[in-house]
Amino acid sequence: MANIFSMTGYGKGEHNDGKRSITAEIKAINNRYCDINIKTPRHLRIFEDNIRKILKNSIQRGRIDVYINIDYISESDTVILPNLALAKQYKDAIDKIKLELGMNGSPSLDTIIRFQDVLIANEDNPDDDELRICLESAMNEAVKNLLSMRVKEGIQLKTDISMSMVKILELMEVISENSHTIVEDYKIKFEDRIKELLGSAHELDENRLYNEIVIYADKSDINEEIVRFGSHMAQLSDALDSGGTIGRKLDFIIQEANREINTIGSKVSNLDIIQVVIEVKNHLEKIREQVQNIE
Repeated sequence: MANIFSMTGYGKGEHNDGKRSITAEIKAINNRYCDINIKTPRHLRIFEDNIRKILKNSIQRGRIDVYINIDYISESDTVILPNLALAKQYKDAIDKIKLELGMNGSPSLDTIIRFQDVLIANEDNPDDDELRICLESAMNEAVKNLLSMRVKEGIQLKTDISMSMVKILELMEVISENSHTIVEDYKIKFEDRIKELLGSAHELDENRLYNEIVIYADKSDINEEIVRFGSHMAQLSDALDSGGTIGRKLDFIIQEANREINTIGSKVSNLDIIQVVIEVKNHLEKIREQVQNIE
């Protein structure tokens, strides 16, 4: 029985190769597609394709935010460089804001160097292969921890959905049992209503009564909907057992189940059945909300 995965989770990985320590953090939330956003120091951006490849090998859906940080262990291996062009852009932008707001003075150096990437810590004669290996090791550990959390949440989602399915099947059994009395109840009520309006002395036209009941029986027959609904629940159970990337499939199955229960609700006038239909719809909505979290 394969796992199902929640789309939400967090994973962190770190690798130290003696020269540098790279930390990778991954945060994942719900999304219809696989939307990857990477924030990394400027000189590591050449490895963004490597990061995306690692993620896409393990994750199919979700908004994935990746944060990469690097610390150099040996001071002799690093050099601090100013990004003068970026610093000038920050200064010009601040000057424009001050001019627009009628403020005096220029931004201080302390203010400008606080902005991201104004001062860049680079390795002196860096080895790209060493950097890549260190980065990929940190990413692989972060992905492993992320998937572990997603599996745990997936197990809980499956448990919750299965509990709702048990309740739904119990309620559908009640609907099925009561559906056999719908026509007979209608016949009795129809006869009583005619007698109430025309009086007990009036003789009923049995043929007219029979035709009316046949028409009503045809309009209120919900057996097909009950059978199809049961089929959808079986498909839902099979999909949960098969595991994998099943979020979209589950969402479609729930849409179809909702279609059947809505049809049942529109066909019957029995208040007891309508009340059960409402309960079934409430449980289906709970499942639908949980399915939105499944990859």
